[in-house]
Amino acid sequence: MKKVMKSETSYQNGNSQNGNLSFNKVRRFSVMMVLALVPAVMMGQARVDSLGTDSVTWSKDLEGVTVVHQKRLVKMEADKMTYKVSEDEDAKSNTVLDMLRKVPMVTVDGQDNITVNGSSSFKVYVDGMPNVMFSSNPSMVFKSMPASMVKNIEVITNPGAKYDAEGAGGVLNIIMNKQNPMAAQSMNGMNGTVRASAGNRQLGGSVFVNGQQDKLTYSANVMTSYNKPGNTTTEMEQLQDSGMSQVMTSDNDVKTPFTMGSLTLGYQIDSMSVINATASLNSLSMKSQGTSMTTMGGAGSNFGYGSTTDMKNSRTSFSGSVDYQRFFNQEHTHSLALTYQLNYSPATTKMTNDFLTPSGVLDLTDRYSENKDKTTNHIFQLDYTLPIATGQTLSLGSKLQLHDATSDSKYYLENVYDASSSSEYEFKNSILAGYGEYSGRWNDFSAKAGLRYEYTWQDVEYHLGNGHDFSTSYGSLVPTASLSYTLGGSSNLGMTYNMRISRPGISYLNPYVDKTNPIALTYGNPDLDVEKAHNVSLVYNLFTPTLMLNLNLHHNFTDNAISQYSFYDSQNLLNTTYGNVVKSHQTGVNAYVNYLLTSNTRLFLNGGLNYTDLRSNALAQSNSGWTGNAMMGVQQTLPWDLKLSAFAITSTKSYTLQGWTGGFNLLTASLSKSLLNDKLNLSISGLTGLNKGGKLNIDTESRGKDFTSHTSIKVPIYGVTFTVSYTFGNSKVMSKQHTSRVQNDFIEQQSQGEILNSVGSGSTGSGNATMP
Repeated sequence: MKKVMKSETSYQNGNSQNGNLSFNKVRRFSVMMVLALVPAVMMGQARVDSLGTDSVTWSKDLEGVTVVHQKRLVKMEADKMTYKVSEDEDAKSNTVLDMLRKVPMVTVDGQDNITVNGSSSFKVYVDGMPNVMFSSNPSMVFKSMPASMVKNIEVITNPGAKYDAEGAGGVLNIIMNKQNPMAAQSMNGMNGTVRASAGNRQLGGSVFVNGQQDKLTYSANVMTSYNKPGNTTTEMEQLQDSGMSQVMTSDNDVKTPFTMGSLTLGYQIDSMSVINATASLNSLSMKSQGTSMTTMGGAGSNFGYGSTTDMKNSRTSFSGSVDYQRFFNQEHTHSLALTYQLNYSPATTKMTNDFLTPSGVLDLTDRYSENKDKTTNHIFQLDYTLPIATGQTLSLGSKLQLHDATSDSKYYLENVYDASSSSEYEFKNSILAGYGEYSGRWNDFSAKAGLRYEYTWQDVEYHLGNGHDFSTSYGSLVPTASLSYTLGGSSNLGMTYNMRISRPGISYLNPYVDKTNPIALTYGNPDLDVEKAHNVSLVYNLFTPTLMLNLNLHHNFTDNAISQYSFYDSQNLLNTTYGNVVKSHQTGVNAYVNYLLTSNTRLFLNGGLNYTDLRSNALAQSNSGWTGNAMMGVQQTLPWDLKLSAFAITSTKSYTLQGWTGGFNLLTASLSKSLLNDKLNLSISGLTGLNKGGKLNIDTESRGKDFTSHTSIKVPIYGVTFTVSYTFGNSKVMSKQHTSRVQNDFIEQQSQGEILNSVGSGSTGSGNATMP
């Protein structure tokens, strides 16, 4: 469908430039043209130049003819989906985690665990760059962030050769709200939003400011939140083949204060170059207090003991970057980009375990542990883009990552330092990468293919503890490819393949033995190998003025997957560690449906169905089963321009090698009202589980070689939050500048598969439209 645009041709004294048409005749001609195009627009029969980019309704009042305008919400491609958070009405009141539940190919379970493309192994980027804080605990960070800070969420299921090879599920790229110094229009002045929220589960506030003064753009975010999820109850029962049994009940109360600040600066040096700088500082704490009671039985005896646990985890993260971009032609398709990034993230975990019952059977000595971790990461990157023919581009680049991590774990019994149970080591991980990628478009057909080679050096040196020093190096050749074909004016078909890797992290490799639980041991495995995952998918996109449909049929397989597993040792202690012990195959389909039922009602469906097959020859175990999840809901514009959103979220069992985790059911809703010309927004939102008391009940079962374990967790997730936000600003549009067409990781691109769709945002206006 071709775009109908308002002409900028001027008419003076009621006459056209050739003097043959009066102004009124031209206006009547304009209305007739609009009337002639409306049926084709509504039936979706006109040709779409770029699928979805302009393929829905727009708004203009021409002599009584009104067409509803829809804001851009989702952009869909064969290898990437972009959810435009800033265009969703719910972003004014929701957190980023809430918005992720609506994003295609993303699933958030009842305990806020995130999976991307069916995998929990994925990387989190912020504005196209890896972020340590976000990747280390994404669910906790996203639950604390207001969605109003985010512009877009990109789900890159088939990252090209430009992206790091790590992350089996792909990349979750968070695009923050900010000005682009190379934008088509510059806005002299400043805009901002102040937001505050209060509820029975959380308190929070944020300030966002962005603006532009001539060639300088800037944006700043400051936010703080205090989350109190409530008291979580856990009941666990373990039965051993030997006849021994253990039953544990615990209550745990968690508090998570979070603070984040960021600053972004951009300066257009001239029409052919730009420089950007970013800096962010984050602080996240988790305070947990709990009590537990454990009963042990079998062999003709019973024994029980109680304990209290006090844990505090704090992590601070600093991230800064500078990038320079130079264009070599007026079309801005030939470019060079240089980037440097620094990440620094120290963390401390303190845990105290006090036992209320003395025992001659178990070691119930009061214990204390303090773990200090510190990571520093330097990144140097070069990206070069060269047009080699019409519609064809070659991209080349290299990247060097220098990663240094230290861990110091001290263990105390009755406040006496225990060197034999403590550990201290340094882990260095250096990665040198180079890539080449070709992309081309020929009418309705497009293709992209790339190769990335990463060579890794790892060195571990132990200063204390039972680990052994080792060094290793290895190379990984990672191919990617995608094909896309436009089937017609409103649909396309794509096929993708990629190989992704997952390097074991510091917590997986660390052999330090956690003895805080007197009947269980937890430790890492320094001999873990890099995990290699292969992903193949077939993608179908359909666009009409009222319906957007995405179907993704995929198959993923890994022959050396890293998995957590448990077993009992000769001292009857439950050991939990990691190994490359699983062959994993997953086949499934994901569906995203967005249907405009009326001009004020929109229906949503975001879900998937997968079959998982897990096998381990090393452990002589296997498991398989079907997993389904869905988020179904409606957005409705009510009288007085009230905005209502209501969603039901459900999931069935998910499977691991040794067991399964049960499903869950949630309901969430929000009601909002905008005042003062949309500057002031008031909203109330709620979330509840469908179990008694609004709780969420999650069951987990695990079967080892010689034991069976069943766990039931009750999470009080019910909550109500009131949010108020106020937007201010004085930006004024300046003269049009050039449009950047560079395709890289840091500038958002308009691309095939973009669709405009929000509910009840129709606007009417008056004016003298003219046709040339």
